[in-house]
Amino acid sequence: MTQISAKDVPGMGRRQFMNLLTFGSVTGVALGALYPVANYFIPPKAAGGGGGTTAKDELGNVVTASGWLASHKDGDRNLVQGLKGDPTYLTVEGPEAIGNYGINAICTHLGCVVPWNSGANKFMCPCHGSQYDSTGMVVRGPAPLSLALAHVSVENDNVFLSQWTETDFRNGEKPWWA
Repeated sequence: MTQISAKDVPGMGRRQFMNLLTFGSVTGVALGALYPVANYFIPPKAAGGGGGTTAKDELGNVVTASGWLASHKDGDRNLVQGLKGDPTYLTVEGPEAIGNYGINAICTHLGCVVPWNSGANKFMCPCHGSQYDSTGMVVRGPAPLSLALAHVSVENDNVFLSQWTETDFRNGEKPWWA
């Protein structure tokens, strides 16, 4: 029989180090996996001073008021990426002014993107025929509700969109999207 000497048994220092190393590795992996889950439940911080989301163009670039007004004429309605990434119309109201509200372009019937028809001066859904006036209020079904609104503000030349929670100015009712 072979006898085990004291030199062959690992000391407590080595065992404690291995336990600490294992515990640290498992804890690091667990925290790394839990971070995105915890981050999902924490609301995003506001981008603008007014608590809005920065408007972005079709390429994902930040929309600036000066750049937008330089490339769009009075009365234009063009899409930007707005709240929750939804397409939202910005309206140019004069040579140096962007409208103070944006119109969500998602049709309230089945979720199509509603284009602006400048000839008819209204939004017309090509899929099922819903029509909305120039402010996004439904004028012809089958869409049951008007298009959602968002506040538009300009801070340091950047265009921000924020949630519209006040009374809908088009019909005097509480907004259905808030």
